[in-house]
Amino acid sequence: MSSISRGIVVTGANGFVGKNLRNFLHKNKIKVLGVSRKNFRKHASEVKITSINLLEPKLQAKLKNYDALIHLIGIGRQSSKSTFEEINLNLTKNVIKACKNAGIKKIIFISGLGVSRSNKSDYFVSKYKAEREIINSGLDYTIFRASYIIGKTDYLTKALSKQMKKGVIIIPGSGKYRLQPISVVDVAKIILEAINEKKFSKKILDLVGPQKMSFEDFVKLFTKNTSVKIQKINLESAYDEAKRNPRSVYSLESLNILVGDYTSDGKQLKKLSDVKLTTVAEFLQSSRLS
Repeated sequence: MSSISRGIVVTGANGFVGKNLRNFLHKNKIKVLGVSRKNFRKHASEVKITSINLLEPKLQAKLKNYDALIHLIGIGRQSSKSTFEEINLNLTKNVIKACKNAGIKKIIFISGLGVSRSNKSDYFVSKYKAEREIINSGLDYTIFRASYIIGKTDYLTKALSKQMKKGVIIIPGSGKYRLQPISVVDVAKIILEAINEKKFSKKILDLVGPQKMSFEDFVKLFTKNTSVKIQKINLESAYDEAKRNPRSVYSLESLNILVGDYTSDGKQLKKLSDVKLTTVAEFLQSSRLS
């Protein structure tokens, strides 16, 4: 299946997408170097390393044995200890330096659907700046502007599941704003395509599922066959709560992303990828999320 001769580096190896991607690559017998800030369980065929800034000598020496790097490190909720600029932008700069030092020619970057020059949200600004660093790096690249990537332990699923345990899921505002979620299994397949096939070279692609769905409809499907109640709250109240409570159900940036109504026609992805995308109902059922 793969034309990769030396293997793939995955940063953010212990995150939701990282774990699922590594599982997929392992099943396809592709050599992987997993990089994470914290220790993690690896497959027998993997090499793993812990690194904070990605420029440590112990990591640099390892990177020379790989063909491509998939950069998955990123945050959607910042704190005084972890800012968007520090994690989303500066670590991307370090990844670029690490690739150049090691002779890695190809980088895959997961950005966000809605990223653009004009979007002034702090999260989107950090992702846009990171994209520009990659584009201007001289490396080959594929940048995926991802909608919600869904699986058993993704951020949105965990947030909804946490609310379900309390018996009520909160919908900020009307709930009519739309999502276009994509299965993490499909994402793993598409990433491998992007590494193997030249038609993905130097492309920025919207990474979206086959369906546009209102958040309200998504929640109803998520809670199907349960007794969980759905409660709408004023959008202004949701923002006020996010501003005063760092542990609120929805952070400021997650609200911005959620109500942004970010969708795509997905034409470029359909044109380049041979992956048959899974419907929302199919991957909710297969992952037993509901």
